Amino acid sequence: MDVLRLGVVPYREAWEMQRALADDRRHGRGSDTLILLEHPDVYTAGRRTGAGDRPVDGTEVVDVDRGGGITWHGPGQLVGYPIVRLPVPLDVVAYVRALEAGLMAACAEFGLETRRVEGRTGVWTADGLRKLAAIGVRVSWKVTNHGFALNCDPALTAFGRIVPCGISDAGVTSLSRELGRPLPVAEARPVVERHMLTALADYLATGRAVEARRRPADAAGGTGTAGTAGDAGPAAPTTTSDTDLIGAGLAGGKAHR
Repeated sequence: MDVLRLGVVPYREAWEMQRALADDRRHGRGSDTLILLEHPDVYTAGRRTGAGDRPVDGTEVVDVDRGGGITWHGPGQLVGYPIVRLPVPLDVVAYVRALEAGLMAACAEFGLETRRVEGRTGVWTADGLRKLAAIGVRVSWKVTNHGFALNCDPALTAFGRIVPCGISDAGVTSLSRELGRPLPVAEARPVVERHMLTALADYLATGRAVEARRRPADAAGGTGTAGTAGDAGPAAPTTTSDTDLIGAGLAGGKAHR
């Protein structure tokens, strides 16, 4: 998997980069890629964002093509965008769990115990009350974009102007706050990269082994993968998935196949 280690990149520029890389992967070009970067201050809102979740002072919000609610990106937050061609049958929940596993392993290396919270995505403190990392993904024609955001040492006050991911009964925290010491993005990046690449490699190896075992049956009988109706894309009769997930969008815990 290729890794693009970038600095501070404006959100819309990074979004265009994701879309270009994802389009290449949908057409069988290029390699799976993990983009690691920071953004200048920006709020992004998914399709489930309620009017009351947005800032009320006129601050710009970028509406994006993923599900879920509103979140903040900015300095001190490590953002990762895996552009990955997923194996068939699609299991987007398993992919999200792999992202969580990579982040949790990185937190553990820094000495911080974390956990998942039932019905919610992301990485949470051991008591389940504060969110360290948010995850929001889009899968279109088997290829992922969007990704994860890990709070290293950001100014958390930005989250106070919104209802992050539409979740009003939990807080937001950072590695620095929980560890009681500064932990900048530069320190976190190589650790997160290493654990994320391992988690993604494990997930893809398992999925592609299953995919390989299915191929003889698919060739003989031709069974397509069910999914939600998606964007127009290249002709691919066995792939119709266009799935948008973030936060509460995974609350049902259903695999998308």
